[in-house]
Amino acid sequence: MSPGPATPGDALAATAGFRADGADATPPTGTRARVGRPRPDHASDPKAPHPTGKHPTRATEFKTSRRPSAPTRRFLARATLLSAALSMAGAVLGLGRDQVLAHLFGAGAESDAFLVAWTVPEMASTLLIEDGMAFVLVPAFSLALARRAAHGPGSPDPVRALVAASLPRLCLALAGAAALLAAGAPLVVSLLAPGLSDPSLAVSCTRLTATCVLSFGLAGYCSAALRAHRSYLAPGAIYIAYNIAIITTMFALGARWGVRAAALGVALGGCLMAAVQAPSLWRRIARRPERAATAPASPYEGDGGRTVALGLVCAVLLFALCRQSQVLIERFLAAGLPAGAISHLNYAQKVAQLPMSLSMMVCVVTFPVVARAIAEGDTRRAGERVERDLALMACLVLLGAAMVVAGAPQIVQLLFQRGAFSAQDTAATAAVMRVYALGLLGQTLVGALVRSYFSTGRTTWFPLAAMGAGALATAGIGLWAVDPWGARGIAAANAAGITLTALLLLLGLGPRAVPVRVRLVVAELSRPVRAAVCATVAGLVCARQFDSPAACVAACCLSVTAVFVLLAWVLDAAGARSLLLPVAHSVRSSVTRKLRHGR
Repeated sequence: MSPGPATPGDALAATAGFRADGADATPPTGTRARVGRPRPDHASDPKAPHPTGKHPTRATEFKTSRRPSAPTRRFLARATLLSAALSMAGAVLGLGRDQVLAHLFGAGAESDAFLVAWTVPEMASTLLIEDGMAFVLVPAFSLALARRAAHGPGSPDPVRALVAASLPRLCLALAGAAALLAAGAPLVVSLLAPGLSDPSLAVSCTRLTATCVLSFGLAGYCSAALRAHRSYLAPGAIYIAYNIAIITTMFALGARWGVRAAALGVALGGCLMAAVQAPSLWRRIARRPERAATAPASPYEGDGGRTVALGLVCAVLLFALCRQSQVLIERFLAAGLPAGAISHLNYAQKVAQLPMSLSMMVCVVTFPVVARAIAEGDTRRAGERVERDLALMACLVLLGAAMVVAGAPQIVQLLFQRGAFSAQDTAATAAVMRVYALGLLGQTLVGALVRSYFSTGRTTWFPLAAMGAGALATAGIGLWAVDPWGARGIAAANAAGITLTALLLLLGLGPRAVPVRVRLVVAELSRPVRAAVCATVAGLVCARQFDSPAACVAACCLSVTAVFVLLAWVLDAAGARSLLLPVAHSVRSSVTRKLRHGR
């Protein structure tokens, strides 16, 4: 039986580099060496150099050849598309949340007070959901699942042992931290924004948002555990529930409580984030281990996966804190500017980071795959996975960045200019948003590269050092630029600092992380950068041809996309030809079948 035409999902999966049987896809003979092309196969060529500098043992060859946990390409494609769709739904609701906030409270002293309190859920999200908790727990649960598959029924379940040892302690620590933060809210506000016009309102909002330390921690724990189990529906839906709670609470209580209603919505939304995931996680933990006939013996011995190294936890949390310090630096510097500067920075950042949020769904899906490959000793597969992720994520985020730069004023006008949000606020926010977009590639690369360091499950301090250098650059440039350029200078400092961190993380890849061919990655990243520059110019030209904001945004997005996709095809960025050819073949086959049936 001949295979049917390829689908777009299969094309995306082919770019991800997996065949239907779970093995890595191999490009046609004669193609040049590119990111995504497999390294030499040691099973067929014992003399081929190994990425780690040594040849695998017989046991390692057995594990990597069987690959019992390698996901199929269809699964990875569907998981990526599902996560992207849920992320976009959450991002759209996040925009709706910001629109409601701008409509009800504008960009002034009241919204500034809430945004100072918003620092708590922002930091909690980074520490406990997106970065910190995931970097520690995804490798830990991946290791526990590898042991469960190796041991089978009749032996202690490593997954349950890990939950029993970690979850109660985590809840106790997070509850104490939340209570301490609520009690010290006046001190927190004075440190974050010493020049704030209404600190008492910010203190009230901070005490409400302090509950996120516990609720976000539970949500992040569930997300990490479920993604390690390759379950992406519930983790992807958490920001949908979160933003719905905030929007509903603002509409219901905004007239009575003012901006405090938004802070209460944050507290309620955090509880919903944990609640929507708990049933799915409980079903997987309660499930009895099944014996896998082809599962290899576990390469790990020791505590049975019950504990996580304290050094690794400290390294991850300090890195996440240091990364989030960029927001603290922004708020601190902007507090001395005229009222509304913090709000302009916030609205600009939220819109500009939408492309980054979408591109990050690639490594959110594949991070458990990398961690599981490392747990099974297959560093070659992990390295190839990271290389493909970097190339694909760069294409996605640069396409979005080009749209943001080209149509920033019209995008902000279309989204926010109503109610208390004036035309002056639109101009200030758009100017900041264009500057923010210059750092989107750096933001995305940092989020992807740091996973390659922590996926090994070993303590490494290099990411913290790199992020510390970036934070120092942000603070230094911000202090120098805030007087002449105001909020735009702060945004430029953010972009410069995170780009420096990305460069350091990329150049520092080596024995301490997943083995990646750095020079090849750098060469590959240059392709979408060139395409994005040309697409931005095309978008700027098209944006001047229309007066209506909606028409301008639509024309800008279409022109940027058309130019970027064309140049990506010409340059073969991130394997664009191998991705688009099956799609074109599928469309051509469908049209041919319809014409034949029409006769």
